[in-house]
Amino acid sequence: MKKLIATLFAAILLLAGCSASGGGYRQVSQDEAVRLMSTEKDYIILDVRTADEFASGHIEGAICVPNEDISDKAVPELPDRKQLIMVYCRSGRRSKEAASKLAALGYTNIVEFGGIIDWQGETVVE
Repeated sequence: MKKLIATLFAAILLLAGCSASGGGYRQVSQDEAVRLMSTEKDYIILDVRTADEFASGHIEGAICVPNEDISDKAVPELPDRKQLIMVYCRSGRRSKEAASKLAALGYTNIVEFGGIIDWQGETVVE
């Protein structure tokens, strides 16, 4: 009985830790995202807005995979599930949703940093 209680307690702690971490991804401020972009190597900036939104202005170097295109299958544009993937959208809602879906697909190094409406850096228009 004690072993069962200990196992249940460990499971509860594990689940609590998962929910506190944002469902398998890390949420950071835009300042922290900028710091990561300047210090990390081999990362992907992932814009999960629509192609039209992306074309109207995006963070330099970002790739576009609309949130609606992320489902229950691996994302071809993101072949390395351990690579740092920094996710944003317009306001932060879709990026959180996309980050959660990517985590459920087994991506392990996801950072969500909100929306481009708050972005202070340069953007590129196509």
